[in-house]
Amino acid sequence: MPTINSVLGPLDTANLGFTLMHEHLLVTSAGIPQNYPELLRAGFMDRLPNFMDRIVTALTEAKAEGIDTIVDTTTLNLGRDVTILAEASRLTGVNIIACSGWYVDMPHYLARVSADQFAQVFIREIQEGIASTAIKAGILKEASDTEGVTAGGATILRAVARAHRQTNVPIMLHSYSPGQVGRQQLAILKEEGVDLNRVKVDHSNDTTDVEYLTWLLEQGCYLGMDRYPGLNTSPRARTRTMKTLIDAGYAHRLLPSHDWP
Repeated sequence: MPTINSVLGPLDTANLGFTLMHEHLLVTSAGIPQNYPELLRAGFMDRLPNFMDRIVTALTEAKAEGIDTIVDTTTLNLGRDVTILAEASRLTGVNIIACSGWYVDMPHYLARVSADQFAQVFIREIQEGIASTAIKAGILKEASDTEGVTAGGATILRAVARAHRQTNVPIMLHSYSPGQVGRQQLAILKEEGVDLNRVKVDHSNDTTDVEYLTWLLEQGCYLGMDRYPGLNTSPRARTRTMKTLIDAGYAHRLLPSHDWP
């Protein structure tokens, strides 16, 4: 049987069970709590020392409700810590898949890094391990938001595509659906020779434009219907949109989740 990298090692895909495809167990930003605590939401600093207890409690409750696997889509620049993910998985029995890739903003000191250079970093995280650990990524991520695919975003898209072609690890796209940014993202992936059946376009239920969502599905993609409760678009409208797509025969390509940190 095929396997996927989990934070505790290779996992037979037959044992994935009920899977949430877009979640965040821990999102942080290096140095902010220590230097600018007053900029964080009320109560954040009080909760910080107990974050592991809170993660374990939440995962234990999720496991009891039937959740077997969680794909944690937190990239390095969102505060990814795979040692925490591995410990949480060991303590709760929930399978956790970590990701490689990059989220939206490209810092100026990485602006000259090429797609091939980024690709080699992502490949290493998939084949050898992340940082100084043996914990390997199981999914690749690129993020383009309201500005569309920026120059930095295009570099990461091409890097993710090249890492995918070498490793066959699937791709997930953070995408601004109200602006139909997925059209730009898929165009670049097609240029890079990616099989779009290996691609998931996330935050697709931020729009109720069924024509656009159907176009994405017809390209071969999966749709991440992953923001519940979400902003701007109501939960009821999100559910109606998903029901319309289910009725059109696309249930097997719709992946509900929460995108909840």
